[in-house]
Amino acid sequence: MEFIFRPLTEIHALEIANEWKYDGIYSFYDMTADAEDYEEFIDEDLRNQNDHYEAWENDELIGFFCVIQETPSIEIGLGMRPDICGKGKGKQFVMQIINFIEHNYKFDKLIMNVATFNQRAIKVYRSCGFKDSEITKRNTNGGVFDFLTLVKNR
Repeated sequence: MEFIFRPLTEIHALEIANEWKYDGIYSFYDMTADAEDYEEFIDEDLRNQNDHYEAWENDELIGFFCVIQETPSIEIGLGMRPDICGKGKGKQFVMQIINFIEHNYKFDKLIMNVATFNQRAIKVYRSCGFKDSEITKRNTNGGVFDFLTLVKNR
């Protein structure tokens, strides 16, 4: 399957932020779970400080990602529509995002940060060539959580 990436529109940012709700422990990733993250995603001026894209497959919005350029590295943030998560599309989704970034940006390494409980995502990122770097504590979603930083050199 080939994903189509285009700049994230206001209407789709609002749909993702307000309607995409994840089950169980993954509700951590609901945009409404953290007021600051929510505001950064729905406010066009704040969102435009980084490059945000929506991902389409078969005329359906299936995901998004953002490119946070911290020259010379790029941090990637991403999400898939809740009903698609855990269905085996993650690796292809991440690989196509990497390919898109490689063709459209200059960087020396890619960085992903993921909550350590999210072993499903960590497995996908490792399968795409990311290597564990460090574990840090982050204050988010009303608490302090361990996050794993993974790095992929160009």
